[in-house]
Amino acid sequence: MSSWFRHPITRRLLLRGSALLGPLSLTATATPALAKTVSTGARPPSDSLGGMTTVGEVDHDRNGFDPHHILTDWDTGAVSRDRFGRTVREFEIVAKDKEIEIAPGVFFPAWTYNGRVPGPTLRVTEGDRVIVRFRNRGSHPHTIHFHGIHSARMDGVPGSGEVAPGGSFVYEFDALPFGCHLYHCHSVPLKRHIHKGLYGAFIIDPDEARHPDTQRAARSRRLGTAENAAWQEFVMVMNGFDTNLDDENEIYAVNTVAHVYAKRPIPIDRKRPVRIYLINVTEFDPLNSFHLHANFFDYYDHGTTLTPTLRIVDTVMQCQAQRGIIEFSYKDHEPGLYMFHAHQTEFVELGWMGFFETKP
Repeated sequence: MSSWFRHPITRRLLLRGSALLGPLSLTATATPALAKTVSTGARPPSDSLGGMTTVGEVDHDRNGFDPHHILTDWDTGAVSRDRFGRTVREFEIVAKDKEIEIAPGVFFPAWTYNGRVPGPTLRVTEGDRVIVRFRNRGSHPHTIHFHGIHSARMDGVPGSGEVAPGGSFVYEFDALPFGCHLYHCHSVPLKRHIHKGLYGAFIIDPDEARHPDTQRAARSRRLGTAENAAWQEFVMVMNGFDTNLDDENEIYAVNTVAHVYAKRPIPIDRKRPVRIYLINVTEFDPLNSFHLHANFFDYYDHGTTLTPTLRIVDTVMQCQAQRGIIEFSYKDHEPGLYMFHAHQTEFVELGWMGFFETKP
C-alpha cells in the first residue's frame, strides 16, 4: 500500500504541523523518506514569520522546472514570416503524465504541458499568426483551449480539437485581443483536467501601431522594446493541489511549489518598475487573491486595456481563469524583504506566500 493511503494528507493535518506525518507520496510507487512538510521551527528569510513555511527543499532538477525560472522564461516560439509579411510564431506542446514535487516530500501525479506545471508561458504580439502543434502523450484525451478570439474549429473542446492518447492536432489562429490570457485543457471531467496541471500563461503584447493614441504604453508592454526593457516582468500563476481527492486543496502556491518565493525571495531592482502577469487557475475554491505588503499597485483586469481598471490598491481578487496585470514600484522604499501573498490566510499557511527582496 502506498504512503498516500497510510498518511492521507488533509488541510487540517498540514496546518497542525508535521509531527504526525511520515514520508509523503501521492502515487502508488514507494518513495524515500524526505523532509517533513510543516514545522513550527521553520525559519524563512525573515524571522518575523514565526516559522510559517514548509521545511526542506524541493528538488527542482527532478521536477524538470524551477519556479524562479518560470517567472521570466517567455516562450516566443519559432518565428517566421508568411507570404503577406506577417509574423508567424510556431510552438510545440506535448501533454504527458508526470509526478512532480509540490512541497518538500509531497509528490503529486500531475498531467503536464511540456513536463511542467504551469506549462510554458507563450508570448506573442497582437496580430501574429499563432500555430501550436499539440501532441498527446498522456493517458487520457486532452485539448488546449486558448482564451482569446478564434474560430470554433480551434476552440479546443470535446468534438473540436480534442486529442486521444497518441494523437496530435494543430491549433492555428490570430493573436487577439492583446492582454494577459491563459490556456488550459477542456476535456471532461473539466475540474480534474485543469486541477491536475494542464494550464499555462498566454500573453499577447499590444502592437503599438494599432494604438496610435497610447503608443508609449503599448511599447512598454511589448517584449523586445527599449521601453519594455525598463520594466521587471514576472508571470505568476496561482494554483492549488488536492492531494487526497476530497475536492479541497491541501497545498496552495504561485507557480506550483509551496513557499518557494519565501525561501528564495524574488530580487527587485528598486530603480525599475515591476509588472506582474497574474493568473488564477485554482480549482475547488471560488476565489484566490494577491496582496502586496507596504505598497500599492495599479491593476489592469484581463490586461486588455492600456489604462488601469483599478488604481492604487493593495489587494485584488480573481475567480478561476480571471487574470490581470499588476504594476508598482519600490523606488521610494528602503532595502529589505517585502511580503506578497493571498489574503485568504489559510492559503498563506498552506504555501501561497513569498517575498520581494529590494536591493540597496
